[in-house]
Amino acid sequence: MYRYLASAFAVIFVSPAMAQTVHQTEADEMDQSGDVIVVTAARTQLPASALPLTVDVIDSESLQRQAQISGSTVDAVSALLPSFSPTREKLSGAGESLRGRSPLYAINGIPQSTPVRDGSRDGYTIDPFFIDRVEVIYGSNALQGVGATGGVVNQVTVGAPSEDGIAVRALAQLTLPDGFDGEGIGAKSGGLLGYRDGPLDASFGATLERRGAFFDGAGNRIGVDGTQGEIQDSDSWSVFARLGYDLASGARFEVVANRFELEGNANYVIVPGDRATGVPSTSVRGVTPGDPPSNTAELLSASLVDPELGGGTLILQGFYSRTNDVFGGGVFGTFQDPAIDPSRTLFDQSANQSRKLGGKVSYERAIPGLEDLVLTAGFDALFDQTEQSLVQTGRVWVPQSDFRSLAPFLQSNLALADGVVRVAGGLRYENVQLSIDDFQTLASYGSVQVEGGSPSFKDLLWNAGVIVEPVDGLRAYGSYAEGFTIADVGRILRGITQTGVDVDDFLSLEPVVSNNRELGLEWDRGPLKASASYFWSSSDFGSLLVLRNDVFEVERQPIEIEGFEASLAWRTPLPGLSFSGGYANLSGRTDSDSDGIVDEDLDGANISPDRINLAADYSSGPLSLRTQARFYLPREFNDVASATDFEGYTLLDAFLAYRSDIGEFALAASNLTDELYVTYDSDTVRVADNSRFYSGRGRTFTLSWRGAF
Repeated sequence: MYRYLASAFAVIFVSPAMAQTVHQTEADEMDQSGDVIVVTAARTQLPASALPLTVDVIDSESLQRQAQISGSTVDAVSALLPSFSPTREKLSGAGESLRGRSPLYAINGIPQSTPVRDGSRDGYTIDPFFIDRVEVIYGSNALQGVGATGGVVNQVTVGAPSEDGIAVRALAQLTLPDGFDGEGIGAKSGGLLGYRDGPLDASFGATLERRGAFFDGAGNRIGVDGTQGEIQDSDSWSVFARLGYDLASGARFEVVANRFELEGNANYVIVPGDRATGVPSTSVRGVTPGDPPSNTAELLSASLVDPELGGGTLILQGFYSRTNDVFGGGVFGTFQDPAIDPSRTLFDQSANQSRKLGGKVSYERAIPGLEDLVLTAGFDALFDQTEQSLVQTGRVWVPQSDFRSLAPFLQSNLALADGVVRVAGGLRYENVQLSIDDFQTLASYGSVQVEGGSPSFKDLLWNAGVIVEPVDGLRAYGSYAEGFTIADVGRILRGITQTGVDVDDFLSLEPVVSNNRELGLEWDRGPLKASASYFWSSSDFGSLLVLRNDVFEVERQPIEIEGFEASLAWRTPLPGLSFSGGYANLSGRTDSDSDGIVDEDLDGANISPDRINLAADYSSGPLSLRTQARFYLPREFNDVASATDFEGYTLLDAFLAYRSDIGEFALAASNLTDELYVTYDSDTVRVADNSRFYSGRGRTFTLSWRGAF
């Protein structure tokens, strides 16, 4: 992973002014060629020193290596970035955060998250085999409109060959649990065909993966999450296409399409554990009623980039995306309806359906006669239609919600004193409306009639930042940037119990406006790269997930978060050997009793533990090695229940690869010490639920072959 101060023309979004440093966590991945690294989510062509952004870039090699260790893109991001929370190791990403807030997932800048009714499946919408790199922008920002209160995780897809002809990439992979149990074996295969002929290029690919059962450090099957969905015991497949044409004028037209589907095989049922004795839940073979939990995502986008239009760069993009998230079911009290089943043993399950249409346009150029001042102007539009239904009975749990966002923006960047000082700032005006028809809540909420409406809000978000580079390689910065999202409207609507409610009067669509204030210092010279930053953010009307009965609901509370991040990378005098490390310390509080004092710790569903990452890399000729350690540090919460405290754990991973004439052969090992641990979410959330007491995955080996022809 690179520590880049990226310059970029981005495919779509305006960059708010935030102080930029790019944390170096993979010393062996430093750019030795001096080539410009494009960070598409930055949405500007300005050079690195002009961009006040905090960005991590995980390049293709690092991503594919980490995906073999961890299994998925979101697991790779979580493993490499200390400020990213540990994953739940399930299909659901609920509670996973970046800098204590929710990140916005995107593919080529196209949002995958659905804040209107967050199904928390946005980390599984494309196979990592089709991802060239992942760009992570830290902190609250309005880069991509709604949703990026914690930052942006932008997945940039692979392109076509750079030279005329045909190129093929292939992958064959076998995953084995520590005990080599047959039911735990997984396999994956993938292929990508690329073609270029003059101005025309194309890429077509497909992947297929089967995952077996997961085992913990004690050799026991890990408990299945039959409600939110599982990664273990599942099948997934994905198809991808990318077509491009370079026009004679220098402009480029491109179309990208992707479909991803993951579905559980439902071969296991949960056996509750015992929190009192520290025994995690397990699984046994059994029949699961209803439809298996699954996740389906489809994407189609078209873009036009003209880098020489009137002395500036014009970028146009339109997109369509659709997701269908099916959750597991149960005989839950929330789903009971005596009119359907008087015995109150009614089984049901829910599904989220979401559809997005969007368009973006931006134009950037230096001001004639004042070349040190660069302006970027543009307009973004997003139309999101989301609903949540009950699969078995056809009932509506969350009515169809039509979300519309229209946002013009303007950004400026001014170089002073021959670029020693840079000042940046900008504005983004959000015009949001939500349309909801009349609907009736479920029987468990009283079967009340709710009158629909069209609540709306308008808000002006701003940003500003300054960077000082007194000597080559030394940078200091300070910044402020605002981001926004809306509370999970679906959770609010489905939980209405009062009669005579009018959505226009009841539903508070006041946005969650969060800010990111940051101070930092970085050194990037010779074999040593280091950075340190301190940030703090707040939202006066934040959004928290609070457990009520058997479902999470939304509460609007003020939130304050602060943190410290540091990174260090050193290329040693020994050729090919490098060391790297990272540290993140986060704390967050809220006002849960509405007394005007923000003094209650955010719980494990809303903030991640502190962490230390250490890694060593060695490369010599065709051989490459990596070892990495993740130290998740203990955390205590100032609530009355000590059961919510996190004990912490340490995971050690290793990777060995050898490049031959017929491809690269690799062996990856995750949790090398086979440590038995309870996942962070299970250890801190729903601490009275013995079923949701999940252990983490034990030692696992992955054998792979990757070829390029």
